[in-house]
Amino acid sequence: MNESMYKYMKVGLIHFMAYPATIKGEGPILETVKKIAVDGYFNAIELTWIKDPAIRQEVKKMLDCSHMTVAYGGQPRLLTTGMNINHLDEAERQKAIATLKEGIDEAYEIGAKGFAFLSGKYTEETKEQSYQALVKSTRELCAYAKSKGSIKVCLEVFDFDIDKKSIIGPVDLAKRYAEDVCKEFDNFGLMVDLSHLPLLHESSKQSLVPIKKYIAHAHMGNAVVKDPSMAAYGDTHPRFGFPNGENDVDELVEYLKVLLEIGFLNTKNPPIVSFEVKPWGDEDPDIVVANAKRVLNEAWAKL
Repeated sequence: MNESMYKYMKVGLIHFMAYPATIKGEGPILETVKKIAVDGYFNAIELTWIKDPAIRQEVKKMLDCSHMTVAYGGQPRLLTTGMNINHLDEAERQKAIATLKEGIDEAYEIGAKGFAFLSGKYTEETKEQSYQALVKSTRELCAYAKSKGSIKVCLEVFDFDIDKKSIIGPVDLAKRYAEDVCKEFDNFGLMVDLSHLPLLHESSKQSLVPIKKYIAHAHMGNAVVKDPSMAAYGDTHPRFGFPNGENDVDELVEYLKVLLEIGFLNTKNPPIVSFEVKPWGDEDPDIVVANAKRVLNEAWAKL
């Protein structure tokens, strides 16, 4: 592609994955957010909870100064605590709702344009009940977000049978779910992730085309799925080029090509497309981020 990728998308980085010491809302948040804020390659950043209100305000000051678009990932609020938004126990479901509502409040506080979460585990025997609980929870979150402003609420599609084992999930159910929620709420969409496609046993076309009208946000990354004995197996988001990984330049080219074909990447309202990459073992986070930038540059040149 001869045109700049910035004409079609806002290139982002998921802060709490690139710098995983911050994923629980603590750690070197200010230093690492600053690294992204001073890097002109990125015009979007995705953050998660920041437990210290004073640190949160410092981050907000940086973001206000940075001219970056901000999104908020509520996934760590569930994944690091074991909460489940579609739990069949009502008290447990309400706990998950409560922490995500707190996340929506934080998202508004730091000026985020979007808020993301994920569905929880389920069993086949009670799958429909879990699905209905998820729809109910999502409607509550969309209503809450709408009462506060214009943030877009997104559910990120995860694997259903390998690692996170989330109900959403395979593309057919993701489509049904988005249709059900969007009947009532226009502030909802789906988040897709190249890293998750191998885990979902779906190609870019299989995974994206059926839900094209609902996609609001996209991630780029890698996964290892060939064998459970392999390093970084599952939903661990290793760098591009990781041994036995499924995604590299060619797979990113195909993913971007489909996102262009379905109109998600566009010049009128360029969406956020963020790297979700995480250092493995003692890898240097900054080098992993540089790796991702090189891969995207090469993939875009091949479009």
